[in-house]
Amino acid sequence: MTVRPRFASCLLALALASPPTAPAQQTDIATTYRAVADSLVRAATGDSAAYRRLGRLVDTFGSRLSGSSSLEAAIDWVLALMKADGLENVRGQPVTVPHWVRGAESAELVKPRRVRLAMLGLGMSVGTPKNGITAPVLVLSSLDELERRAAEAKGRIVLLDVPFTDYVVTRKVRTDGPSAAARLGAVAFLLRSVATNSIRSPHTGATRYDSSVAKIPAAALSVEDAAMLHRFQDRGEPIVLTLRMGARMLPDARSRNVVAEVVGREKPDEVVVVGGHIDSWDVGEGAMDDGGGAVAAWEAVHLMRRLDLRPRRTVRVVLWTNEENGGAGGRAYADSVAGQMEKHVLAMESDNGAFNPKGFVLAGSDSTAAVVQQVAGLLRGINATGLTRVEESPAADITPLGEQGVPTMELDVDGSRYFWYHHSEGDMLDKLDPGELARCVASIAVMAYVVADLPDALTHSTN
Repeated sequence: MTVRPRFASCLLALALASPPTAPAQQTDIATTYRAVADSLVRAATGDSAAYRRLGRLVDTFGSRLSGSSSLEAAIDWVLALMKADGLENVRGQPVTVPHWVRGAESAELVKPRRVRLAMLGLGMSVGTPKNGITAPVLVLSSLDELERRAAEAKGRIVLLDVPFTDYVVTRKVRTDGPSAAARLGAVAFLLRSVATNSIRSPHTGATRYDSSVAKIPAAALSVEDAAMLHRFQDRGEPIVLTLRMGARMLPDARSRNVVAEVVGREKPDEVVVVGGHIDSWDVGEGAMDDGGGAVAAWEAVHLMRRLDLRPRRTVRVVLWTNEENGGAGGRAYADSVAGQMEKHVLAMESDNGAFNPKGFVLAGSDSTAAVVQQVAGLLRGINATGLTRVEESPAADITPLGEQGVPTMELDVDGSRYFWYHHSEGDMLDKLDPGELARCVASIAVMAYVVADLPDALTHSTN
């Protein structure tokens, strides 16, 4: 994940217990759409089709980092199946993406004792010299402490042992830490993995470099190993570590967003977008982040086709590429529809793990929220009726659309286990439940279909 604004302080957390009054012609949503909503829920939850399809995707192709052959092979496979599903206007939208390669890597404690540490290089990090970097370690508890103890950082490997609080807050250590340490003369940067639980399982994720300072190698240690090094320092025992990383950037690569549609019967040029991102980090299988979200959106549109449901407007599924280490897919899609933003009625992304759905997170006007609240009420049978409002787009790939006034939405799920596996080797198919994934499909399908079929389009924030 490159950006997770849903965790940012901009969250208003307004559960619309008393939503604004909807336009009169839309007050009968519950009556008009009950039967079709129930049919979509029954079809989605009647079997484990989505889970089986997700299993084929992640087991066959594995991790799908931008620039990799596995990502492009997975995209080919998805495009072929979408055509077999009978979806319309199936295509791969060209996108140029960064191509970062991890290479061989290790972190070995030299003093006070020799032991191999559990580590993963951070995405977009530079590598070490061939023989690695051996240097004393300075363990700190925050970026603020790094600034206070600036004189001690020179020539050292800086480790920030910062416990997880909020993702946006804790992620700042990962994104800003390497350049902050380099500015003070550090030779490498380590951080405690951004995770809420660990069994000595390191978590990767993107970092970024300030162009005004030297680039130094950057990696994550497991929660347990970071804590151990901190204890050594607290006891006054000198710490020396050898870090080896073969990470490197290759020339930009060619990739694609995956696009397919159920074309609207009356207003085909007006569009409801649903999707997830098809790429993943290069560890685990990317089943949770974001294979499940991508397949849930795909299956939601497939359900409409299977049930011969064709709403007034077009429902378009987009599986974005390069969400994890660049966001090029989201920007490319927005650029491709730059002259058609007023025709985009809603953009919805599922990128929070395909766990049990609770409802939706929305960035949109009061009138849009009122309508969405009514549509969510159709999901009472699977307890997915919640609505939380935020000021900014709640997901990365749809942010460029939200910045142009398009109402944006993310499926709200039970995320209590999300950061156990996020960006780690543990992100495998078994972390998701077939029934929960099916309810995600149902939630997306009902919201997308009804919004696409309403007589009036949702209101843009710029209107």
